Amino acid sequence: MIHPPKNFKARPTTDFAKESLFNIINNNFDYTDIKALDLFSGTGSISYELASRGSSDIVSVELNYNHFAFIKKTAAELKFSQIKTVRADVFKFLKTCNRTFNLIFADPPYDLGNIEAIPDIIFEKKLLDNDGWLIVEHGSRTDFSKHENFKEQRDYGSVNFSIFDCLKNSKN
Repeated sequence: MIHPPKNFKARPTTDFAKESLFNIINNNFDYTDIKALDLFSGTGSISYELASRGSSDIVSVELNYNHFAFIKKTAAELKFSQIKTVRADVFKFLKTCNRTFNLIFADPPYDLGNIEAIPDIIFEKKLLDNDGWLIVEHGSRTDFSKHENFKEQRDYGSVNFSIFDCLKNSKN
């Protein structure tokens, strides 16, 4: 179990929601094949979970220096060399990213003003492999269901996951 400092501003995904999320991922992906991008990484818990399950290619993006340093230190302590930690603004990172992933997880602040732009940027930049998923964690007030790449939404109390895929784009 990881223990971030008490002054952390991150809102970690609840254990119940995280367990449900990883059950969904497990039913649709082979962890050893996952190339993951963890956006708004916070404590890094999603990256650690992926690494502990066998994912060998994980990029963790976090802007806050204290959170970034915590993720980097914890990944090293856990010997998760497959986690590459990047300190960057997520939107700037996405605009300059030049590789693809088959699992992108974004856990932005629920009150982020431009949360709806996240799927748009990822699909415009073609950062998701054709068989990949984008999963955005969000509060109950955010509704992605009208997005053309929206697949489904899962609700776990105050935690919501919207899942997107490229299937509609791959038919073009």
